[in-house]
Amino acid sequence: MALVDIPGSKSITARALFLAAAADGVTTLQRPLRSDDTEGFAEGLTRLGYRVGRTPDAWQVDGRPQGPAVAEADVYCRDGATTARFLPTLAAAGHGTYRFDASPQMRRRPLLPLTRALRDLGVDLVHEEAEGHHPLTVAAAGVEGGDVVLDAGQSSQYLTALLLLGPLTRKGLRIRVTDLVSEPYVGITIAMMRAFGVEVVREGDVFEVPPGGYRATTYAIEPDASTASYFFAAAAVTPGGEVTVPGLGEGALQGDLGFVDVLRRMGAQVTVERDRTTVKGSGELHGVTVNMRDISDTMPTLAAIAPFASGPVRIEDVANTRVKECDRLEACAENLRRLGVEVTTGPDRIEIRPGPVARGGTEIKSYGDHRIVMSFAVTGLRAPGISFDDPGCVRKTFPGFHEAFGRLRKDIVG
Repeated sequence: MALVDIPGSKSITARALFLAAAADGVTTLQRPLRSDDTEGFAEGLTRLGYRVGRTPDAWQVDGRPQGPAVAEADVYCRDGATTARFLPTLAAAGHGTYRFDASPQMRRRPLLPLTRALRDLGVDLVHEEAEGHHPLTVAAAGVEGGDVVLDAGQSSQYLTALLLLGPLTRKGLRIRVTDLVSEPYVGITIAMMRAFGVEVVREGDVFEVPPGGYRATTYAIEPDASTASYFFAAAAVTPGGEVTVPGLGEGALQGDLGFVDVLRRMGAQVTVERDRTTVKGSGELHGVTVNMRDISDTMPTLAAIAPFASGPVRIEDVANTRVKECDRLEACAENLRRLGVEVTTGPDRIEIRPGPVARGGTEIKSYGDHRIVMSFAVTGLRAPGISFDDPGCVRKTFPGFHEAFGRLRKDIVG
């Protein structure tokens, strides 16, 4: 059995940094993820005048309920979607002029539903080039609050940003959502806001957030469930392979732990305990049809192991994966075809038929997307010789991934 220490959750670390910056007092974040995305978020907070103290196992943030400590700032969000969406929203609650830009990859990703909602709330926000994309400038004068309508059909991060903003407004927020993907991520947000002293009330598609601000706390970051999916999948495709991830078990905040239920349906042995989850390969994976709307970040993981199933694997309702770091549906399809696998795609789906996988000499095209590289590393357990055109892009969420996965390979494959 391999015991795998997974780094802290990217999603939880980003939310915790926002909450800590907005809270009244000093917050300590235990075991935060240290990656390009989260370091970029912390750097952005520093540019906005927040104090972020960092040690190897904890970060301390001096909260400022009144908003950024500087009247002007220029913030570079790197590749981070949470940084690019959450920090302009945080800055809007303060007073000053704040400019945000991002990498070419992040500039391509959509932002308009969120910035349209912020404008509806009275925020003076200008997209400098393409409407609905970075770069943008916020001329902040606080946010009054009130009612707003939001389309979260592309990303749940739009709703999370507004929920996090709510307690910093003068009147609170009442958000009506017309569509919502990746709903479990919103559950993470609401649970974390509760830990910082704010209770969100939901009635159907309406979320009510009271004013009054946040209180500082000490908050432990749980391991990243999306990252854990690669290690669980590795066990599932290895006959007799067994992987245990401590810190992810019953009561975990992250919906992506639900990926192990997909592996169970395919025939893997899955045990979820109070403080850990174990997956063991049974020697055979069955085909499956699965709706992954709520756990779409693990879609590439499933696609990457689908060729080794005994029947077709069909993944449905994942249109939003086309507007991630890359078009993940087409990226998975292209790389599987490079490996000789039969694949069909539709606007919101992908179907993979099992069959022999090319061994040796196949280069996986990463499209600069960390999840494509980590997913196809799992394929490499059964198709030796796979290489990547940009293996280093994993630094976005797990800089030590290749070393950790190499140790796992020795433990369960030999």
